[in-house]
Amino acid sequence: MTPSPTLLRFGLASAALGVAFLGALLVLRGAAVGWGLIAGAFPASLVLALAGDALGGDFVGTLRTRWGTLAAQLRPWMGWLCAYAALKIPVPLWPEGFPLLGLLSTAALSVAGWLYAAERVGARRAWALAALAFAVGWGVELLGSRTGVPFGVYSYGTAPPPTLLTVPLLVPLGWFALTLAASLLAGGRAWLAGLLMVAWDVGLEPLMTAERYWLWQDPAPLWAGAPLQNFVGWWGVGTGLSWAFTRIAPGLFRRPAGTPSLRPDLSRLSFAAAYPIELFFLPGGLVLVGRFLEAGVTLGAMLAALLLARAVRGRSERGGV
Repeated sequence: MTPSPTLLRFGLASAALGVAFLGALLVLRGAAVGWGLIAGAFPASLVLALAGDALGGDFVGTLRTRWGTLAAQLRPWMGWLCAYAALKIPVPLWPEGFPLLGLLSTAALSVAGWLYAAERVGARRAWALAALAFAVGWGVELLGSRTGVPFGVYSYGTAPPPTLLTVPLLVPLGWFALTLAASLLAGGRAWLAGLLMVAWDVGLEPLMTAERYWLWQDPAPLWAGAPLQNFVGWWGVGTGLSWAFTRIAPGLFRRPAGTPSLRPDLSRLSFAAAYPIELFFLPGGLVLVGRFLEAGVTLGAMLAALLLARAVRGRSERGGV
């Protein structure tokens, strides 16, 4: 069975990213050859994502044509999304810079989300979405860290700055970006967006506790110190925010019309792309801090959530929902 051109490009690009990841592991072990793998494999992944299906044919011509098409379609939010991904790359090579890189990458992701929303529903609605998510995200985290409701017993006492009344600034910024990406991926289905966010948090808990952004003291830990209550709380808050998003900006969650094409078409790309980007970086980050089991579980949870979202949306488009 011959894979589709899109699947072939995705597979080749992922393989190249895997080589870059191997390079990062080698650098951490003191092997200078790792830098060469990173320098070669990362740009190769971008090239293969564009024209990997043309290997053995007119590769250069295909690459030139598709790049020209993409360059004409680039939007500002896409640049910020690329910056978000790029800021994650140095993290394993500069562990002490995690607080700064984490804040900058989350801020870049939030800017990308705001620009995406503003482009489609206007600046006023985009500000409303961002302000609501920031306020709710900061509020529930402040409440949760002081009362144990709705997530369980934890604290931000060891969180690196900048903070807002002990809550790290990147946390409420993250609530906006995560909610928007999950809601887009779910096609505006709030319950499904909540599940996507829970799967995301499966990876966030072991990574962020390892970096001491927050510490759990809950008497009934289930995963990385977090209790079942935490994931129920995440689903509830995420579902509620997603529901509010669909009421404030319903037009944001309508799927763009069009037919599939081998030619790159960025008009069909949405901010939901942040989720599969995290599907690569979040388990990878856990591997680099030695959390191999957590990395595998995170990969499985996020992939399952992604496939569920695809199945639900596919069924809806066929008229089944």
